[in-house]
Amino acid sequence: MKRWIAGAFCAAGLAAGVTVTGMAMTGMAAAQDLIVEKKVFELPSFTTQGGRTLKGVKVGWESYGTLNADRSNAILICHFFSANSHAAGRYAPGDAAPGYWDAIIGPGKAIDTNRYYVLSSDTLVNLNTGDPKVTTTGPASLDPDTGKPYGLDFPVVSVGDMVNVQKALVESLGIRRLAMVAGPSMGALQTYEWAASHPEMVARAMPVIGAAEADAQLIAWLDVWAAPILLDSHWNKGDYYGRTRPDAGLAKALAVVTLQANHGDWTNGTFGRRAAKEGEDPAASLAGRFQVQSILDGAGEARAKVSDANHFLYLVKANQIFVAGGKSLADAASRIKAPVLLISQPKDLVFTADAIARTAEALTKGGVDLTQAHIHGARGHLDGVISIKQAEGAIRAFLER
Repeated sequence: MKRWIAGAFCAAGLAAGVTVTGMAMTGMAAAQDLIVEKKVFELPSFTTQGGRTLKGVKVGWESYGTLNADRSNAILICHFFSANSHAAGRYAPGDAAPGYWDAIIGPGKAIDTNRYYVLSSDTLVNLNTGDPKVTTTGPASLDPDTGKPYGLDFPVVSVGDMVNVQKALVESLGIRRLAMVAGPSMGALQTYEWAASHPEMVARAMPVIGAAEADAQLIAWLDVWAAPILLDSHWNKGDYYGRTRPDAGLAKALAVVTLQANHGDWTNGTFGRRAAKEGEDPAASLAGRFQVQSILDGAGEARAKVSDANHFLYLVKANQIFVAGGKSLADAASRIKAPVLLISQPKDLVFTADAIARTAEALTKGGVDLTQAHIHGARGHLDGVISIKQAEGAIRAFLER
């Protein structure tokens, strides 16, 4: 196993109220940015790993760069839990921020779009159903057989199902082998799944801030993420379409996600023990609040407006049941043939250093050609998104192999 020491910590000067999906590093001037077109891919039918067949499955997708004549230069980027396919560039020059990994995807960057054709898709049950740039099939979608939203009649889907829809998209473009599959967090889970389940199609794999299975600690934390939705009376056992949405529960769930995706270095350094309102003592009443509470709740409320509670719960389940290849770490490692660049943040509170170490040990024992790199910063898990530029040297070297 090889190790790569990433560059020194760069402070992420992001506004305190920005939520997980919105985090992206602003880089080159708009005139130099990639301008991206959002497209839609549709499967007339798709059978989940659980055996349920869905009609008219749709996901949005976008691409950067040009596919070469023999279709050998394609790289697939898989997104994290609360994100979508917008990994780089802007949809219009006036957009406030580029895609979440714009720091490493683009002309002359670590994943060089002058050389590679990079594509990314919205997942099944994507969280962001209220975003007009997102296309996804999930519980909020209309069931063609009933004309009504699926709700909890939608089948449980796995990370493997997400990957199999991506595989159909990739093959529809005539691509038979990917130069690399990569992604952060839930995108890392998809990356492991690609490498373990479709090894003949993956030349390199780059999971970032993610382990190759959900351990008991993560399973329990994901349950904590889901709890506020389940306790919201408006959730109504998933039957709320056309009624009052469980946005209070969803907002609190998103606040919990945002908190765990960060680190105490950020919360303590940014907010300390300041009151939510100047001159208002949090100790004066039960309703008194600290700034950190107010900011996290405000961020969750903003995100809830464009998200769907059932989609959140289905994503939680997909993450809880995840093991690369569907069996065990040892089995996954025996099936992965591609070299792996595993990038992690030692202070990650979602995929902890222990979980990353177990994955690295299993991959090494399984004979996988493994290189590790570390990102550092005050944000913990989120550094795998906003501080990814630290790993550009490791990424360039990995792609040159």
